[in-house]
Amino acid sequence: MPNRLAEATSPYLLQHAGNPVDWHPWGEEAFAEARRREVPVLLSVGYSACHWCHVMAHESFEDPTTAQMMNTGFVNIKVDREERPDVDAVHMEATQAMTGQGGWPMTVFLTPDGAPFYCGTYFPREHFQRLLMGVQRAWSEEREGVVEQGRRVVEALSGSRSLGRGNAPGPEALDEAVEVLSREYDDANGGFGGAPKFPPSMLLSFLLAQHARTGAERGRAMAEHTAEAMARGGVYDQLGGGFARYSVDSRWVVPHFEKMLYDNALLVRAYTRLWRATGDALAKRVALETADWMVADLRTGEGGFASALDADTEGEEGRYYVWTPGELRSALGEDDGAWAAELFGVTPEGTFEHGYSVLRLPEDPADSGRYERVRASLLAARAKRVRPDRDDKVVAAWNGLAVAGLAEAGALFDRPDLVERAREAADLLTRVHVSGDRLVRTSRDGRAGASAGVLEDYADVAEGLLALHAVTGEPERVELAGRLLGTVLDHFGDGEGGFFDTADDSEALFNRPQDPTDASTPSGRFAAAGALLWYAGLTGSARHRQAADEALAVAVPLAAKAPRAAGWGLAVAETLLSGPLEIAVVGPEDDPATAELHRTALLEAPFGTAVTRGRPGGAAAVPLLEDRGLVDGSPAAYVCQGFSCRLPVTSPEELSGQIAQTRA
Repeated sequence: MPNRLAEATSPYLLQHAGNPVDWHPWGEEAFAEARRREVPVLLSVGYSACHWCHVMAHESFEDPTTAQMMNTGFVNIKVDREERPDVDAVHMEATQAMTGQGGWPMTVFLTPDGAPFYCGTYFPREHFQRLLMGVQRAWSEEREGVVEQGRRVVEALSGSRSLGRGNAPGPEALDEAVEVLSREYDDANGGFGGAPKFPPSMLLSFLLAQHARTGAERGRAMAEHTAEAMARGGVYDQLGGGFARYSVDSRWVVPHFEKMLYDNALLVRAYTRLWRATGDALAKRVALETADWMVADLRTGEGGFASALDADTEGEEGRYYVWTPGELRSALGEDDGAWAAELFGVTPEGTFEHGYSVLRLPEDPADSGRYERVRASLLAARAKRVRPDRDDKVVAAWNGLAVAGLAEAGALFDRPDLVERAREAADLLTRVHVSGDRLVRTSRDGRAGASAGVLEDYADVAEGLLALHAVTGEPERVELAGRLLGTVLDHFGDGEGGFFDTADDSEALFNRPQDPTDASTPSGRFAAAGALLWYAGLTGSARHRQAADEALAVAVPLAAKAPRAAGWGLAVAETLLSGPLEIAVVGPEDDPATAELHRTALLEAPFGTAVTRGRPGGAAAVPLLEDRGLVDGSPAAYVCQGFSCRLPVTSPEELSGQIAQTRA
């Protein structure tokens, strides 16, 4: 019989709707039931593509004996961390404080009033059963001590954490960040630190921007080397495109096979920017293959993008992606099978488990025609395997990142179909996720979920809308971005120049989350700074520019101590140093001369330049276009900083010259 999760919109919660555990969704009803029964709450937090979440589900939550112990002694709550990042954040902080580590599935025992008193992550079934008995015994025999423990945890985590006021990092701090990163760099394999190794998508943009400003080669070299190492390793899907979550080793050989929208949206943008800076053919290929994979495998029927593909198929992690030499021969024949095994590094011993290998491409083959034929044949053979499950939940923030990545790649690589996919995703966000000036975090099948948007949703959706406007010139994208950023300024501010991760009228938890550091996605604070600065460049708003500057202040100490946790903020700070530059292209939409000027601006202006295009006379939503006209009847480009503009130019060559002068 289905439990209370049967009506959920989250695919992760629906995975547990048939458990014998009497799960509750997060909400006051569950805590009221715990108070009525005078039992603790058992909170389990995970997400649909999480391998160890599946393991614990199969071992414990599907086991009748374990479920009976849970139902008898506890009120059980299941949370999708992607749907409720605020609930995840505060309890993860408690878990890390109490255990020194974190991860998913996260297992937290709470008092009926919501105070955490015991935390952990994955527990094998026998260990979990002993833990259930131990917690139940402690609750029965030492309840006052347990409640006091919860009170102390809440008190410790609810203290003041003022980050102080200040301004964004200057050139010295940004250059120092590159020096720190250089010391942490893996010169042999690319990337930073050891295993596990995550794609540093946000750092790549910062390193390229710093190189553009200074001309120092170290940052660009680290970005290029890392991007190539990832693209040639097993962390990149050599057949279908797209990146896995991370590499379990330091050499990018064996990935954790889940594929997330946010990783790939950020990496499309990073590889596009790498191509723009270097002209590297591999970067272009990877950017386009990843964009095409997103469209093929993650796009939903409503035009948005699903959250993730699972790591497991047929109960085995990575089974969909790995090969043996024999499987290659079966799919390709003896000659092509042997050639493919050598090309992709597939060995009898295997690079993964049970003699399987993850495909890599250490170097491009000399016979490109054979490579394309073999790759197509292997992709067709793989398509007959059981496909990984897909989490169809549409998350506002991650779709905002996808809109930005697809819009930029589509414009720079002359792929109007990708721009159209970006436009359709933005339309879905506008139609389903936006209500007035507020955002809903998730939707599924075109139906909005119940969770309020958090800071990263507002910031990343605004970023996506502004990136789409830079490509299409659609003024309504700027108008909506302005409304969302107005909500950020009015409801998320911490009174000290920074932002909380939740709005001031969101559900009150035992602590209001506020994490300024990047994780798998840009921190809400740094993402907000970037969108605020971009909007200020289009509108001249001093309020938005000042808010961006102050929000970046926390990047100053991070630049010196932990730049890997501030890549997005450091990249935005580089944009701030350039003004940011503002370019308005004015001319008839269907005039080729307008298109040439616009493309030059997109290709050559510094990262973060506020680019707009429109007809003479401009649009009310885009003040940068106001009073900008044609020059002797010809389309024109205006290069500005702080709305102070140089003389308009009418040729791509003149525009290139003015952009170059701003870099001098």
